[in-house]
Amino acid sequence: MPSDDTSAPTSPSTATPATGYRALLRNREFTGLYVSLTLTVAASTLSGFALGTLVDERTGSPLLTAVSMYGATFATVLGALTLMSVADGRRPRRTLVTLQCVSLAGVAAQAVPGLPLAARFGLLLVLGFFQSLGAGARMGLLAEVVPASAYALARSLMNITSGGTAVLGFAVGAVLLRHLSPHDVFVVAAVLTGLGLVAVATTAREYSTRPADPGRPGARSGPRRTWTTNVELFSHPGRRALLLNLWVPNGLIVGCEALFISYDPAHAGVLLAAGSAGMLLGDLTVGRLLSADRRRRCAFALRLLLAVPYLLFTASPPTPVAAVAVFVAGAGFAATLPLQEQLLALTPDPVRGQVQGVESAGRMTWQGIGAALAGSVALYLGPGPTITALAALSVTVTVLSRPFVARAR
Repeated sequence: MPSDDTSAPTSPSTATPATGYRALLRNREFTGLYVSLTLTVAASTLSGFALGTLVDERTGSPLLTAVSMYGATFATVLGALTLMSVADGRRPRRTLVTLQCVSLAGVAAQAVPGLPLAARFGLLLVLGFFQSLGAGARMGLLAEVVPASAYALARSLMNITSGGTAVLGFAVGAVLLRHLSPHDVFVVAAVLTGLGLVAVATTAREYSTRPADPGRPGARSGPRRTWTTNVELFSHPGRRALLLNLWVPNGLIVGCEALFISYDPAHAGVLLAAGSAGMLLGDLTVGRLLSADRRRRCAFALRLLLAVPYLLFTASPPTPVAAVAVFVAGAGFAATLPLQEQLLALTPDPVRGQVQGVESAGRMTWQGIGAALAGSVALYLGPGPTITALAALSVTVTVLSRPFVARAR
């Protein structure tokens, strides 16, 4: 395990820019963050699928099933509003490792047999709070270990891998749940979370603040600093427009995905995997093959692509057709890359970690809102019509917010 070196490492802005994924992976610290994120996503996918299946078997409620899969996202907004400034603290490595330990304890607790559903939902909220802080710390550390010119490429690779891992996670989860109980799957998820902790703890260096760096707010991390930075963040109309477009359309479509188990229990794993595979392809194409300028020009079309295919669910398509529609729509999630680039360009360096953490927390919170909204409406309309309605609403928000996003450039 590396020591907590208090000397400031080479600034990313002076490092040699990475020109491809291989160059990024030659950076040991980036590789550690990358592997840790991959294992964390795998664990989250398995545990979410296992909990959703467990809740569906016990309650048969579309609302509770949807919330169980994405309920942790509700607590991310609390992290964004209270302690997200820790993402820009003096010791980001120590912060991230500590938060990973908390996540490990939470996932392991879900594996306890006979745990009441109320306790499981409580764990979801606790995990969501600490996971939001972990996401901010991870992205803040990422901005330290890669050059600014390689940031979009690094996020692209992480997104691609997250999508691919989710594909495998849903597929493997479906297989495991045929032979194991949900509690056994939680154990597998806990092991993966532990491996992710080891990966980041043994590779990342400590990026401590030097006295000569007055811009970084590490010494003042806490609720007051978090609130002050958030007020500054939301006072900027360009950043508000970008955050709205990053959060709401995305969250509504995740609400559609949260209904897959209720819509088609026998093939929910296929539909979830199709969506993740589409996300992988979209991030690979947009992040690796398009220039920054072309990414910006494609953002609106990608956001429309995210929702329009789901309108087919109004006709109750057969599973193969539904899977293709979900796959195509998944590519639209790549619109987050150019929007994140724009947000980073509008963000002062000393608060990059917190702003990225707020963006991630807000996106996750809206995923939870989308899941809860989907489950609530599905109680009255049914899963298929609800999926169509949420997709139409996502298209509406995308179209109406377009002029404001354009001004943010």
